[in-house]
Order: sequence, then structure tokens, then C-alpha cells
Amino acid sequence: MIRPRRLVDIAIVALLLVLAWKSVQWAVLRAVFDADPQACRALQHTGACWGVITAKWPVLLFGHFPYEAQWRAGLATLLLLAGAAVGALGLLSTRREGARTSAAAAGLAMVAAVALLRGGWAGLPTVPPEQWGGLPLTLLLGLVAWLLAWPLGIALAYGRWAGPRPLAWLCTAVIELVRGAPLVIWLFAAAFAWPALLPDPWTPSLLVRVLIVLGCFAAAYLAEILRGGLQTVPAEQAEAARVLGLGWWGIQRRIILPQAVRATLPPLVSHAIGLLKDTSLVMVIGLHELSGSLGLSIGGDAEWRPFYLEAYLIVALTYALMCLAVARLGRRLEARQMPLAV
Repeated sequence: MIRPRRLVDIAIVALLLVLAWKSVQWAVLRAVFDADPQACRALQHTGACWGVITAKWPVLLFGHFPYEAQWRAGLATLLLLAGAAVGALGLLSTRREGARTSAAAAGLAMVAAVALLRGGWAGLPTVPPEQWGGLPLTLLLGLVAWLLAWPLGIALAYGRWAGPRPLAWLCTAVIELVRGAPLVIWLFAAAFAWPALLPDPWTPSLLVRVLIVLGCFAAAYLAEILRGGLQTVPAEQAEAARVLGLGWWGIQRRIILPQAVRATLPPLVSHAIGLLKDTSLVMVIGLHELSGSLGLSIGGDAEWRPFYLEAYLIVALTYALMCLAVARLGRRLEARQMPLAV
């Protein structure tokens, strides 16, 4: 006699197999891959219309970056991905010199990517930041905001954890104020309140304002994660290091902060993934990153507008792959640090 729990397991497996078969039929067997809107409409949504990607991939991938200069956006995307990969290798390196070299190479790759997108040198036409979009803008926003968040987040964490009382109150107020409002509110403030309150010489481009907001928003959450890690380090370690002659900064840089980061690796990785996904919110203020480029490419085209689902699936897959890469890096870092934690 088959147990009831076994029957449930068999039913779940059978249901998953049916769903998998239906998905293969819709996504592959009945799908249209050519940029033929009439063939896609003839399917009546019984199969996927991947032709929308074939027809719209330049706008979907690069937004309204000038068509004749899209090779620059593609090369900048490769540079940003290479910079992120080199930076990840530096984090995994056990040699300090290797980590510094990787960090320098990653920084140069990001600077080169921005120079390519901007232009204005070697005969390249200038493309203003308002025309940047798609995947390169998503990568740029995520990477730069994450880098900006670290020095500010560390300063806020130490100010709240170990600073004088007035400084601790100030850091607490900043952290709670930034975390207390949704990111969309701060993005709208950067887009509309900043230019209204400050004169033109003090108002940078919209992209720079958004990067500042994203960096500050990420720093507020990063500060609280790090503060929790700082509190886990035993005070005896700082006292022993002080006896050995290390100053306050040396103790924090060599002993306290590395252990705090090590103890908070899982929430730090989750925070990085969340920040990467939060970059999609900039579409509400007119910056067309990856998800915003989707609306830009399909929203005004009556032929392809009915096939939003396929385009959203591709965008979702792109975000998933980037987030999986960050999660994989986090697991590698945890595995490398585990013997030290034991």
C-alpha cells in the first residue's frame, strides 16, 4: 500500500512534469523566433513570440543611445562586466598585492567605460548622460552606487557605534532618516527638489544626482549591517592589539573591521543584490536603464506591444543572472573565510 505522503510526492512530481512540458511547448516548440509580428499574432499567445527580442534588442539593450554609436555602449558594457569580474577576483585573492592590482584594474575599466559612453575625445561624438540607457546604465548605477556606499557606510557605522554622543546622534538621525523614506521619494527629490533648491552651478546632471542618492541610500543600510558586525568582535582583541602597540586606526583596519565584514557577509551579499534590483526604480524619473528600456522599445510600438511578456522574461532572466553571479561570489567569499571564522 502506498503511503499518503508518497502519493502527494508523486502528484507534485507529475504536476511539475506537466508544467515543464507546457513551458517547453510554449517557449520552444510553438515559438516564433523571427521578427514577424503577423506570425506572432497568429499564435494567439499559444506560443512565445521571441521575435520581439530579435526586432527590439538594440533599444532593449542600450536604450535611446544613438544607433551609430551603440558599439561604444556595447564595449562599455563589456568593460563594466570585466571590471566587476576583476574586482571579484581581487576579493577572492589571498594576496594583498593581487587584491590591490585587481581593484586598480577594475577602477580603470569603469573609467574607460564611462569615457566611452560620454565621448568627446579622439573624434567620438559626445553623448550626454540623459541618453545613456539599457544594460550599461544598470551596471554603472549598481557598481558606482555600491562603491560610493562603502566609505560613507563605514563612517556612519563607526560614528553611531563608537563616536562621541553628538556624532552618534547625528549618524543615527541620518541613517534613520534615509532608511525611513522609500527610495522612490529620494529619487524624486534628486530629480526635482535638488534643482529647485540650489542654483544651476550647484546642480550636477541627473545621472550624478541619482548616483549620489543611490550611494547614500545603500550606505544607510550598509552602516547598520556593519554596526551589527562590529558589535560581534570581542573587546579583548582590541585591548590585546593596543598592548602590542597598534594605534586605533591600525586596530580597526587590521582586526576589527575585517572581522565585522566577515561576520556580515550574508546580509552584505543580500544588500548588494537588492541594490542591483533597486536600480530599476530610476525609470520613474526618466532614466531608461534595462527595465526602462523595455518600455521605451515596446510601449510606443503597436505591432510589438502585445508581446510584453516575452520581453519582460528576457529582462527578468538578465537580472537573475546578474544576481546569481553576486550570490555565487558571496558563497565563494564565505567558503574562503570559513576556516578563519572557525
